[in-house]
Order: sequence, then C-alpha cells, then structure tokens
Amino acid sequence: MMITHFRVARHTDSLDKMKAFYIGLLGLQELGHFTGHDGYDGVFLGLPGADWHLEFTVSETKPEHQPDADDLLVFYLPDEAALKVYQGRMSEAGVLPVTPVNPYWVQHGVSYTDPDGFGIMLALKS
Repeated sequence: MMITHFRVARHTDSLDKMKAFYIGLLGLQELGHFTGHDGYDGVFLGLPGADWHLEFTVSETKPEHQPDADDLLVFYLPDEAALKVYQGRMSEAGVLPVTPVNPYWVQHGVSYTDPDGFGIMLALKS
C-alpha cells in the first residue's frame, strides 16, 4: 500500500486571514472549499497538480493551538531570487521575519508566522 496524497488540516478562527496569507502572500491557490459540512466551513489551498494541500476549517468550536517555535511548514524555493520576491511580499504586508530556534533554518531561509501564530519557513533547497 502507498500513500498517494498528503493534507495538513488545521482548525482556525481566522479563515479569511489564513486565506489572505497563504494565497496573497505565498501564492497558493484555492483548490476547493466547503460550507456547512457538519458545522464546519473550510478551504483547501495548494498548487494545482501537487500531491499535497493545506486545509483550514472554522466552526463554532474555538481552536486550542499552542504552536512553538519549532512548528514549521517549510516551503522550498528554487533560488535566492524567488526568496527575495517572497520577502518583499511579506515586508509590504507588514509581516516581519522571526528568528528560528533551529540553527539549520537560520542558515537556509527566512521564517515568519502565519495569522494563527504557526511558523512558516521559506527555505532554499540545499
């Protein structure tokens, strides 16, 4: 048996902010969405044709997240020029970089936090 697709699902109370961050700043696309599914609304974000995507959901139940500095979604970029483009987008939106705890990430990219406080790493392939 083989895993054929990968999804990271996370509950939020800021669905619009999450969409704005991941679509507007990171360039992901809305691959689908749902409303009123057993009390949940949600969105699937990713890149067309990729075997992964992110799912963010909202409901009447508030999330109980406790992200720490090592909780990261890592997005690999092809080169330094691409990293500069993303850094510019973040800066224009007022999103400031944060220093990662793991020294490896300090050397290989730039870290930010999303609207829920979870880390994202824009990393160069090494």
